[in-house]
Amino acid sequence: MGLMVKRKIQEEDNGNIFWVTMADLLLGLAIIFMTLFVLAMTGFTQQKLEQKQTQIEASKELIKELKEAKIDAQVDGVTGDIKISDLELFELNSYTLSPKGKAYLDKLMPIYINNIFSRKELVESIENLVIQGHTDSQSYAGLKTKDEQYMRNMTLSLQRANSVAEYMFKTNYDKKYSEDLRKLVIVEGKSFSEPILTNGKEDFAKSRRVELRLKVKKTDIADVFFHGVQHL
Repeated sequence: MGLMVKRKIQEEDNGNIFWVTMADLLLGLAIIFMTLFVLAMTGFTQQKLEQKQTQIEASKELIKELKEAKIDAQVDGVTGDIKISDLELFELNSYTLSPKGKAYLDKLMPIYINNIFSRKELVESIENLVIQGHTDSQSYAGLKTKDEQYMRNMTLSLQRANSVAEYMFKTNYDKKYSEDLRKLVIVEGKSFSEPILTNGKEDFAKSRRVELRLKVKKTDIADVFFHGVQHL
């Protein structure tokens, strides 16, 4: 009887040791996971901050260079996005670049492209260089529905963006960047989906524009996390 009690006590002790060991293991894994998560988030935040700082520095330099060259362009001081009025580029309702438009791009594009591609850190963070065409919402004669109006303007906005992209490659930028430029550039037509408003009303003149925009890569937090695991 005493032997059976002693054996039972040992079995219970062994069971308790097993569960204590498992609890310690799970706690240890939880601590490791939380540590890795904090490290990953810290790295993620730092990477995003460095990426944004590079964009801001490039934008400031771009604004400075355009002013020195006496080029009138609306540049976002944070993203470097540029808005160009259609009056600088095209005749009314046309997607063919005017002589004035070609002369404007001849001055603008080399500064813009060289500014971007001379910065390795910036280029590595770019997913696409987007050339977007935009129109106003004024109606075309003979088109009955809003959908017809929208798609007619979609065609015009896309044609204008494509005209700018096509001529961009003919400008005197540093041609060593041509291959990278071809990989990144895309054109988009936005029709009148993104109007420019003034006091709550559409500004038709400002809505008609072409934009040069940098689409920055989204950092995957999972990639950052596993990158942190590999370096532990």
